[in-house]
Amino acid sequence: MTDTSTGAETAAETAAQDPWPTISRLHTWLTAHQDLPRNEEILLRVLKLSEEVGEAAQAVIGATGQNPRKGTSHTWQDVEAELCDVVITAMVALRTLTPKAPEVFARHVERVAERSLEGSDG
Repeated sequence: MTDTSTGAETAAETAAQDPWPTISRLHTWLTAHQDLPRNEEILLRVLKLSEEVGEAAQAVIGATGQNPRKGTSHTWQDVEAELCDVVITAMVALRTLTPKAPEVFARHVERVAERSLEGSDG
């Protein structure tokens, strides 16, 4: 929420508009707390995506009550949080692969949009 008296944005608003500075900080922090060769670092960051996607799937199963033993164990807000973790993890993995992650991502989004939205009204 923007503070109308000062025009200042909250950290969440700033990150929502451009998450890359925060992603870069997370990348730096993670790299400082591990001692792996670059190839292993990239591999493990990409593999971390599988873990996060599994957690998102688990949350959907829990939100829909599809595990008879556990019943409804998650909320749709849990699913939202897990999907955010997937996105963050993917962005950090991309940043690990290239310092030009923001540009690589922007170009790719544009290519997907052009291919997908070509000739549509949207």
